[in-house]
Amino acid sequence: MNHKNRSFAPIAILVGTLGLGSVAIAGFTLNRSPNSTIAQNSDGMMNHGGMNHGSTMNHSMDVGPADANYELRFIDSMVPHHQGALVMAQEVIQKSKRSELIKFAKNIITEQKKEIAQMQQWRKQWYPTASATPMMWHTEMNHQMAMTAEHKQSMMMSMSLGKADAGFDKRFLDAMIPHHQGAVTMAQDSLKKSKRPELQKLSQSIIKSQQSEIDRMNQWRQSWYGK
Repeated sequence: MNHKNRSFAPIAILVGTLGLGSVAIAGFTLNRSPNSTIAQNSDGMMNHGGMNHGSTMNHSMDVGPADANYELRFIDSMVPHHQGALVMAQEVIQKSKRSELIKFAKNIITEQKKEIAQMQQWRKQWYPTASATPMMWHTEMNHQMAMTAEHKQSMMMSMSLGKADAGFDKRFLDAMIPHHQGAVTMAQDSLKKSKRPELQKLSQSIIKSQQSEIDRMNQWRQSWYGK
């Protein structure tokens, strides 16, 4: 690991068999190689540098201590994470042929847009003097720092899911399941650290709704692809 990677590796997301290098997620880092792309194998299935449904992802996520700026960093982490889900859900609406998956994607867009708007409103109310630049926690240096545009983009965990072929829906499930797991992990962290009842309530809602959606996606994956 070079110095650049160390300086922007606040929180590690350890990726079992994912050969992705590292992607920063809300100050949570998932290494990705500089030239990483979503490749498709001969069956048209997405290959995230070796990602498959059996891959294990240890979402060891933390946006820092329960200090006065904890909620600021949480919001600055969860908003782009939600935005990444919107990108992938919109792609489902455009490319999937399964009515149940399209309905599912539309629900993600509706609910997460509401949550994004709510969090953005809280940010203005709770941190009226804060810079518009998103913030993150640097664990090695043990301080808060501005999030770069590159890190904000990588926090979205969004990606092109490829062409509208027979493997598209599976690629979506393979991407959205760990994406939802990341949101659940962040929300669980908020329940432990935030003192704001509004954010506690939102976190509980995220955990309940996204865990339910994870279960549904796993069921579809088993039903449609047998694994």
